[in-house]
Amino acid sequence: MSDLNKAALVTGGTTGIGLASATALADQGYRVFVTGRSAQRLAAAVEQDPRLEAIATDVSDPAAIEALSARLKAEGVTLDVLVANAGTAETTVFGQTDVAAFDRTFDLNVRGVFFTVQTLAPLLADGASVILIGSIVSIKGMADLSVYNASKAAVRSFARSWANDLRARRIRVNTLSPGPVRTPLVQRLQGQADGSITGFEAWAAEAAPAGRIGEPQDIAAVVSFLASDAAGYVNGVELFVDGGLAQI
Repeated sequence: MSDLNKAALVTGGTTGIGLASATALADQGYRVFVTGRSAQRLAAAVEQDPRLEAIATDVSDPAAIEALSARLKAEGVTLDVLVANAGTAETTVFGQTDVAAFDRTFDLNVRGVFFTVQTLAPLLADGASVILIGSIVSIKGMADLSVYNASKAAVRSFARSWANDLRARRIRVNTLSPGPVRTPLVQRLQGQADGSITGFEAWAAEAAPAGRIGEPQDIAAVVSFLASDAAGYVNGVELFVDGGLAQI
């Protein structure tokens, strides 16, 4: 059931999981804002789904998040759903990782998530749903990804703490942790310049009981669930959406 009086914001909402989630929430009748760092990708996202409202924001920059908050407040927006999806991943070989690579990951995946939620918290409606996009690497020690793994473990920890910090306002905070998903980020991480991730797909199909790699829509469907009243008693959890890969 849709409710045109409700609003949602999806950070990193221009491609992959973010765009699929934004579209799914728009399908539910939400007024949906999406953020991203690339004006070109923001324009492409709105062209693909004209219902979306794009706001250029670099969530690794606290000042940019403050500007985002000010804009939404000026428009009188109250957020019923906040999806902290913006993030990055890159290979970091232990013993060869420099400070710049470490900072790129933690600035976006950890600091960005923290200040996104803290800064936008005053705009959240009582009873709102905050959804942090994590990863199965929060519980997996995947080689050459230690910085990324640790950043997603921090995201999961935020959900536990914020569910407690925001309990007086009945705001639910959950982490949704995908497994392998066919997205542009995964394509870049796998080094497949032509967009083909055939080898990675074969590995995911073998590793997961579901027998296939995930699609952005698989994750978006769970975003819709966590945003809904059907998940009204789901709080502080890490929900793995991975075809069973992390559970076996």
